[in-house]
Amino acid sequence: MEALSDIQPQALADKLAERLHRPPDLVSQSFAISSELFGHYLFLETIADKEKIEKGLAFLAIEGKSLPGSIDAKERAQALIGSMSAIPTKSASNFDDCVKALLEGYCVLLIPREDKALLLDAVHFVRREVSEPKTETTVRGPHEGFTEDVRQNIALLRKRLKNPGFRIEQYEIGTNTRTKVIVAYLQDLAPEKVVSTLNDRLQAIRTDGIIDSSYVEEWIQDKVLTPFPTLLGTERPDVVTSHLLEGRVAVLVDGSPFALIAPITFFQFFIAPEDYYQRADIATLLRWLRVLSFLLAIFVPSLFIAIVLYHHELLPNPLLINIAAQREGVPFPVFLEAIMMLTTFEVLREAGLRMPRIAGQAISIVGALVLGEAAVQAGLVTAAMVIVVAVTAISNFVSPSYSFGIAQRLLQFSYMALAGFMGLYGVMCGVLFTIVHLASMKSFGVPYLAPLAPTFFSDWKDILVRVPQPWMKTYPRMNRVGRRRR
Repeated sequence: MEALSDIQPQALADKLAERLHRPPDLVSQSFAISSELFGHYLFLETIADKEKIEKGLAFLAIEGKSLPGSIDAKERAQALIGSMSAIPTKSASNFDDCVKALLEGYCVLLIPREDKALLLDAVHFVRREVSEPKTETTVRGPHEGFTEDVRQNIALLRKRLKNPGFRIEQYEIGTNTRTKVIVAYLQDLAPEKVVSTLNDRLQAIRTDGIIDSSYVEEWIQDKVLTPFPTLLGTERPDVVTSHLLEGRVAVLVDGSPFALIAPITFFQFFIAPEDYYQRADIATLLRWLRVLSFLLAIFVPSLFIAIVLYHHELLPNPLLINIAAQREGVPFPVFLEAIMMLTTFEVLREAGLRMPRIAGQAISIVGALVLGEAAVQAGLVTAAMVIVVAVTAISNFVSPSYSFGIAQRLLQFSYMALAGFMGLYGVMCGVLFTIVHLASMKSFGVPYLAPLAPTFFSDWKDILVRVPQPWMKTYPRMNRVGRRRR
């Protein structure tokens, strides 16, 4: 590899500009070190701070003038390099490092007769200010959310964790994007096996680019063919902090406001951040409501289909007569009717998300009301089916985790298909298959159904029931095999 000292600054600057195909935002200019010694600097003005660069160059000019005129050019250059330690700089020893530094926002300073280029830290990316999380709102508790700047996200964690054992490991993933991926954990609390497994999976990623944390999630998740997430995504620093204090590991990706937390269990998806900012009895009631909503979302449409099609004896006679009267003249079987209604609602929900925010909410609400009423009036569906779809749709939105909400909607349609073909027997087969599937899953070595299977009674203090904080002898943590201890 050709040494930087073998190339004149102007020639090296031209070579760097050619490597980047001379983009319009590249600034390449020479500067005087002395009356007979000239250097060169380059930076991308769209991602570098001009003010910092001007200060650095002004510092160089002042130092250059203060040097005695008797010293030769090489001694003068070395003296200037030594003086640059007063401002934030790094060095690059080869051409590729200079290209990489330019693309990261550094200003490359080329000084004659030197085998290293100085990299002035002038990184200045456009970033969003800290604001309230959009997907995880709370009435009581912190209102800070992560942003797309990973350094700012680390600062939000450091503000809450003043522990010398707070460890941060950095990776660059993606041959084209070179995205910074951060692994954060507390050394004395996080199981070594979980940390090493996560690091191994990150190092094994081979891809062109990482745009969001969801890209990383697909590479490091334990199981691909499952609707259930094995990592928890959150945009709240307080949630990440609480999980780090429990011995879990967080993954932050530059350019994404969502952090990933591992390992995670099935019951963690029924816990919301606000549970710890309310009294224990209120938090427990809210968790029971979430479990009830989960059961309603996946079982109400399938049970309605199974009972109406195959198990009329389970309904009281007045209700059975009422449903039969409503179905008089409806052209579709109850299974197809349910599929049509729930699919229509999913289309409306997706349209509400994709439409402009001002119109999206109105379209989803008005569309559901108008279509439901019109469908009943036209005799295409029954009023009972509209009630079933409404209860199911509302229950789907109770889940604190968006990814888990998608998983329960997939379960909902699967159980509906089983109920349509085999009745309650099909629903029971689906439930048994789901339980076996969940019991076989692990998240970074931790059983997915813990602490229920395997059973750890001490961990039930903060699963479906949250006991008051003084009743927990220590902060909820995970031991070396992955389960939590009190």
